[in-house]
Order: sequence, then C-alpha cells, then structure tokens
Amino acid sequence: MKTRIAIRRALGLGGIAAATVVASTVFARPPFTEEELAAQMDSLYEVIQVGYDLWHGSEPKMTSNGLACANCHPDTAASNPQTFPKYMTMYGKVVPWQEMVNWCIENPQLGERFDPQSDEMTAMKAYAMYLHRGLPIEPGLASEQTAAVPVAFGTGFKREPTGLGVDTREYVPERR
Repeated sequence: MKTRIAIRRALGLGGIAAATVVASTVFARPPFTEEELAAQMDSLYEVIQVGYDLWHGSEPKMTSNGLACANCHPDTAASNPQTFPKYMTMYGKVVPWQEMVNWCIENPQLGERFDPQSDEMTAMKAYAMYLHRGLPIEPGLASEQTAAVPVAFGTGFKREPTGLGVDTREYVPERR
C-alpha cells in the first residue's frame, strides 16, 4: 500500500514538473511580436493593393478590349468568392473562383488567363476576399448574386493602421 502511495506521489510530482515545463514553453512568448504582425499585415495590404490595381485594369494582358473586372463588378460586387467552389452552368461542373475569374478574363475581356497559382491570381483573390470577408455563405441558386460590397468611402479597400496594421473597420453584413 505504501509503495502505491509513493508511486502516485512520484507520478504526481513528475506530472506537475512536466506541466510546468510545457507551460513555460507555451507561454514563453507570443507567436509574433507587434513588429512581426505589422510586417505581415503590410505584406497582405501590398498584395491586396496589387489585386485592386489588377481588378481595375492595370494589367494590359488581362484585356484586349479595354474592359476591366471592375466594369462589371465594381468593388468585386457579385463576384462572391466566399461562395466558391460551386456549380457553374457554363462549365457543367463545380469550379473554383479562380476559374470563374479566368473565364471572365478570356471571354468578356478577351484577354489571357492567369495561372491559378500565380501571384496575380493570388492578389486578385486577396482583394476580392478582403472585401467579402464576413459575408455569409448561403445555400441556394448558384447564380444568385449578392448586393454590392459596402465600402465606407471611395472605391476599393479602406486601410486604417492601428499600430499592428490591422483593419479596424467592423463589418457586419445584413441578412437578406
């Protein structure tokens, strides 16, 4: 009986020691410093700005007729990146958002498609997703369009640095 108690005490003390070691390494430092977070947000905003520029027609190879994505989708309205992948009748199958963007580049804009893994496509997706963050994914007709994305001022995205580079704008979408 005394042996069992001694073993339990030893395991208990060992468990406490192990937990202390784990806790000290887990809580030793936040995963990122404020400077690191600011640099990460600055990188994100730079990519979003590239996406904004592409969306509004800064890339000549995207169009041969002068149309830009923003002509039909100002502030990425009705591009609904948060609803993809989804079934698209023009393809007869489920496609990712990048394929839909390439369809628009090739057809209405008569331009050259982007590699879905390219920096340009990543930038366009970053811009569209940034403006659609927080919008609900709702089931229903695949061609259903959402209302325009509310932007507090001007066109594009609003950036308000807070020391961490975090956008302080709170957006709560209205339910239809």
